[in-house]
Amino acid sequence: MIHMRNFWVVPLTLLVALMLMMLPLPPWARPFRPDWLSIVALYWALAIPRALGIGSAWLLGLLLDVAHGTLLGQHALGLAIIVYIALRSYQQIRIAPLGQQGLIIMLLLAIKQSIVLWVDGAIGRMPANIPLYYAPSLLAVVLWPWAFIILRDLRRRYRLS
Repeated sequence: MIHMRNFWVVPLTLLVALMLMMLPLPPWARPFRPDWLSIVALYWALAIPRALGIGSAWLLGLLLDVAHGTLLGQHALGLAIIVYIALRSYQQIRIAPLGQQGLIIMLLLAIKQSIVLWVDGAIGRMPANIPLYYAPSLLAVVLWPWAFIILRDLRRRYRLS
């Protein structure tokens, strides 16, 4: 049961992740920007499936679209799809070892990025270097254990379950 008095932790972590996505980076580092919002959203979808639904993921994706100035609904569609997949299979993912979870998160982020890339291609805005476009997905393998541990500690501290 989610304690409603502490439920503010979930939106706060999602807001921090959205702000991390908007931080300015030098041009050389932009392709390596981690997809913080997707990582945090996937954590909450796996840890507390009732805390983040597909509609919430869609709204978060719309906020990301507005923040990045991309086609409205582009990130929303990708985020909603990967959260749906996570919600459908959260019991299998949760029992996997942390390293294997990182690989699953990488795959989910690659699916999201493929959807965003597909939409970019449909409107004629293909990136110059497509293999480099998937760098954030590969980076998620390294970041997932750290994000998992930090968010799990927050979840336990505020008794969210």
